[in-house]
Amino acid sequence: MKEFILTITTIFLLIVFIIIFFFLVCAFHAKYAVWSSSLAGQAKLKEADWSKQIAVREAQAKMDSAKLLAQAEIERAKGVAEANKIIGDSLKNNEDYLRYLWIDSIQNTQNQIIYVPTETNLPILEAGRSKNINIVEKTI
Repeated sequence: MKEFILTITTIFLLIVFIIIFFFLVCAFHAKYAVWSSSLAGQAKLKEADWSKQIAVREAQAKMDSAKLLAQAEIERAKGVAEANKIIGDSLKNNEDYLRYLWIDSIQNTQNQIIYVPTETNLPILEAGRSKNINIVEKTI
């Protein structure tokens, strides 16, 4: 009978231990779930912060790049403007050189009719110069 009481007591203690263990597991599980979700929330917040920093830095890089490209375009335009000024200044009051360029361009054209405007802005037509070329009238 002692063995029976010992067995029942052991079973009872085992059941009590299992119940206490179950309640402890449930309590710790609830705290663990809160702690785990807190860590997950912090991780998501950190990830969002990093994503924001990446987006800001990418936008900053694009802005810096656009500014540098604009500065390069401005410098290129300054160079073109200076070259145009030099060419324009060299051609002022230099009608002989302009006439030379005009004659040279006439000599290098083939199968074309060139109309030179007169004082009244009407071209002089050369009807017999070439019969196979389409005549296009142009006034300057």
